[in-house]
Amino acid sequence: MVVAFLLVAAFSALITSALTFDKARDAILDRAESAATDELRAQLDSRAADLPYPPSSEDLLRLTVLLDRAGTPRGWRTHVSYQDGPLVPAEAPGDPGVITASLRSALLRENGAVAQRVTRPGGPWLVVGMPVTHTRQDDAPTRIVVYAEMSLRGEQADIHALVTAARYGAIPAVALALVPALIAAAHVLRPVRRLRAGAHRITEGALDTRIPVRGNDELADLITTFNTMADTIERDATERRRLEAGARRFAADVSHELRTPLAAMVAVTEVLDEDTAHLDPDTSEALRLVAEETRKLARMVDDLMEISRFDAGAAILHTDEVDVAAAVRRTLRARGWSDRVDTELAEGIRVVLDPRRFDVALANLVGNALRHGGSPVRVELRRADARVVLDIVDHGPGIDPAVLAHIFDRFYKGDSARTRSEGSGLGLAIARENVHLHGGTLRATTAPGEGTVFTIELPLVPPSTPPDPRRLDDIGTHGTDHDDAPASSGEIAHRRPEDQ
Repeated sequence: MVVAFLLVAAFSALITSALTFDKARDAILDRAESAATDELRAQLDSRAADLPYPPSSEDLLRLTVLLDRAGTPRGWRTHVSYQDGPLVPAEAPGDPGVITASLRSALLRENGAVAQRVTRPGGPWLVVGMPVTHTRQDDAPTRIVVYAEMSLRGEQADIHALVTAARYGAIPAVALALVPALIAAAHVLRPVRRLRAGAHRITEGALDTRIPVRGNDELADLITTFNTMADTIERDATERRRLEAGARRFAADVSHELRTPLAAMVAVTEVLDEDTAHLDPDTSEALRLVAEETRKLARMVDDLMEISRFDAGAAILHTDEVDVAAAVRRTLRARGWSDRVDTELAEGIRVVLDPRRFDVALANLVGNALRHGGSPVRVELRRADARVVLDIVDHGPGIDPAVLAHIFDRFYKGDSARTRSEGSGLGLAIARENVHLHGGTLRATTAPGEGTVFTIELPLVPPSTPPDPRRLDDIGTHGTDHDDAPASSGEIAHRRPEDQ
């Protein structure tokens, strides 16, 4: 805005100066021409009346001498021509002269005074041509023409002075335009800056931000609209937080209330399951179905309680310095996967982590690959700079990109037709939350026909203040819940010995 004001002021000053200069220059030159023409006419009226006719060269030369003396204040120099003959006195040798053929032709046509401005190396000149008409009684044309040429350097100096004055007048005008420019810019930009600062504070979570309204112009209306928008956002966010808190509390309460009776039900069904061999086939099959569904329900309750802890920010790390390769082998051995999973583990990598949460995350990912990926399943461990990278690779058909975007969503299952499955749909979400709790990232990549790769990246030392596990901005490429392996350590206690 300041630059625009200055440009407008400079352009206005330039236009004004140009118009003023043009008018003043014309006025100066017209005045000089008019004054010279009037004075030459007055001199001819008083001196050409006594000129013999037809005049001789001496008579014409004498007339020019008298006129030159009379025009001393103007510094003109005169020449006379009779019957369009040569000039008297003649131009100096080598002097191109200022009396042009076009001027002489114009005098013959007009039969009156004619003026012409001519530029020469020494500067501008004014030439006035005037016919003599008062030497004969009958006022017939005498065909005597007098030419007076004079320098316009004085007028040129006046015009240059005018240009200088206009230039030096425009500079203060442009400088003074800076003051209203700054005032106008401040008037417009202060509310804009306040809007920007307010929007920035709202994006940082300060939803109670409001901007004072000043004035009643368009910017004031904009600020009023901004405050209304902020009120709506704050109201909606407060209501959403209330509903989310209620939902988390409800899930946690329901899970807690279900856990004890489910533990008893699991224990009873496992005892009954051991006696299925002594029952009739229909009863035995029904009992096995009840036992399996009870175990699934118990696992889901454990998963829901784990998710509730994450949502409430109550999940904490109990860290220890762990050999990652040994921890991976323990996880595979505890679930009987050592013979089904190939490993390529770099030795000697020690990381500060929570062994239980690492075990849960790895078990979910490996179990997911075994159940829904393709053999062989491979676990690779390597170190990259200050981070540890763990890849879980399967050789299945890959994952549809549309599914890949929702892989870590809760209760999401890659196959929409698979309404019932062995898992709860929470395993990958819990795995991701556990990795985030360590300050790491979990992402999935896939290629059709080439399988899926889940990649865990962990820092060597977790952050002192664990990040909010509900953050989703560092997940990277999302993947799919092919369904879930065991989600938490609690569910292992509900398994039969042969499952462990």
